[in-house]
Amino acid sequence: MSESVTQGVAQGDLTVSSISKERQLTARAAAAGMLLGGFMSLSNLYVSLKTGWSFGVSITAGILAFAIFAVLVRVRLAKTHFGMLENNAMQSVASAAGYMTGGGTVAAIPALMMITGQSMGGWQMFAWITTIAMLGVVMAIPMKQQMINVEQLRFPTGIAAAETLRALHGAGASGQAKARLLAWSGLIGGIVAFFRDAKGSLIPWNLPERIAIPFATLRGRPLADYTLSFEGSLIMIGAGAIMGFRAAWSMLLGAVINFGILAPWLYSQGIINPKLGYKHIVAWSVWFGSSMILTSGLLSFAFQWRTVVRAVKSVSAAFGGPQTAEELAEVPMPWFFIGMLILSPIVIFLEYFLFGIKIWMGVISVFLGFFIAIVACRATGETDTTPTGALGKITQLTFGALDPGNTTTNLMTANVTGGVGLHSADLLTDLKSGYLLKADPRQQFWAQFFGVLAGSLFVVPAYNLLIPTADVLGSAKWPAPGAQTWKGVAELLAKGFHMLHPTAQIAIAVGGILGIALVLLEKWIPKYRRYIPSPTGLGLAFTTPANNTISMFLGALIALMLERRKPTLAEETIVPVSSGFIAGESLMGVLIAVLVVLGILQS
Repeated sequence: MSESVTQGVAQGDLTVSSISKERQLTARAAAAGMLLGGFMSLSNLYVSLKTGWSFGVSITAGILAFAIFAVLVRVRLAKTHFGMLENNAMQSVASAAGYMTGGGTVAAIPALMMITGQSMGGWQMFAWITTIAMLGVVMAIPMKQQMINVEQLRFPTGIAAAETLRALHGAGASGQAKARLLAWSGLIGGIVAFFRDAKGSLIPWNLPERIAIPFATLRGRPLADYTLSFEGSLIMIGAGAIMGFRAAWSMLLGAVINFGILAPWLYSQGIINPKLGYKHIVAWSVWFGSSMILTSGLLSFAFQWRTVVRAVKSVSAAFGGPQTAEELAEVPMPWFFIGMLILSPIVIFLEYFLFGIKIWMGVISVFLGFFIAIVACRATGETDTTPTGALGKITQLTFGALDPGNTTTNLMTANVTGGVGLHSADLLTDLKSGYLLKADPRQQFWAQFFGVLAGSLFVVPAYNLLIPTADVLGSAKWPAPGAQTWKGVAELLAKGFHMLHPTAQIAIAVGGILGIALVLLEKWIPKYRRYIPSPTGLGLAFTTPANNTISMFLGALIALMLERRKPTLAEETIVPVSSGFIAGESLMGVLIAVLVVLGILQS
């Protein structure tokens, strides 16, 4: 997205001048969000245990809620239509519920089950994932004003969600035109997803999930073995169009270096598994990418120390001192300290009580989780991707050194940092939508807690129903690829950090140094910033399949060309069309997942 389009979104007709007085977190908004988000969390759980991936929730929930209440009004079961800000609050509830799989149920918990052979009790799992999620929500409070109000980070899904609601609830020719664009692009996204993913006896053919480049090889292997292919998904193209060109070309550069140069060389040297594929390549490249993301994210935040100081100073003002109108509208900083004082001891106690993790290590995990949350929020704001898996490796490395040989400590401390990072980023994505729509951030903050509770109530019994014992994990039915990665790292570090291949150790050092160098270049020569690779984008490319990155780059390139040739048309079409692709494919993904569970379609 060009600078002009970005300013149009952030400073034009969406400028936040005051908080709307329209009703927002109503009882029906909370109930609809808890139910829709809860059901979507089941789909995310199912799909993630199958594929290691999950899909977006907020846009899908917004469209479903709008359609459901339109029908209810028509049949006179509801007196009034669902308002736009009411729908926005509902999205916050649904998003928090839908992402409750990030609390560990598709990664750390099944990984621990595979290692120990023991299941986790329902109430224990509920308490564990709920408190981690709530801690993540609280940790997002001090980041909101800096990343959204001051820096205007994109948070592409947040922009898409806001634009979707404006199109659905908007009046006038412009709103109707965007709604039509959204509907048609959503229909196209849904059709593509159906003919790609729906399998059954009545469906004679399917679109390919990935399109390989024929006859092209590297080191005697097809390019597809290195994930160098085209993704058969419009979601990635839509995300790339909203993401912006700098982050997209940075990711493409990283993908070429990692999957096109390093991976073939590592394969020829026998350093990575000869089966290749994303799982085996990323087992090496994750060390480079996560190190770069961590160092660049922390240094970028450190350069904003004046804002941090102002945020801390605002605490005293919140207890009675004078505040600006904008500060009064924000979630108060005392809520952050109160939430930390309440939730941190609970998380630390649960680490000790459930997993035998030493108290001082639990304290370190919560402290480290705050910095992981900073990086996760920034990465999401720039690229729409939350690298919780990659950043969790930093925690696994840390506790692999602090408590060598203990896989339980390794996994569950990483569960804490990854979970709080995901839920912090999710709240900021929702707050971006609310910022653009002039919603009350305090109501969105409370909406997240309703969602966390709903998601836990849905996910925990479903997990225990699908995974009754540890021996079903890693099977053809439940391969749990995400958990396999966490398990592999934990077992490797349990044997000692020196067991990492020397090239992986070098990758950690080089990635960390390069992350710092790129941030310093941005600081020293800001006028050339657009020519400097985004350290976040470059780092993410080392933890993301190249086929996804290629599709995101294509979306960003199409958007850039349209902005340059027809800027007015670009401003009117890029976000609603991209939002439609994301919404349509997500809706169809939910439907297909449900039909598979019901046995109507094949998995």
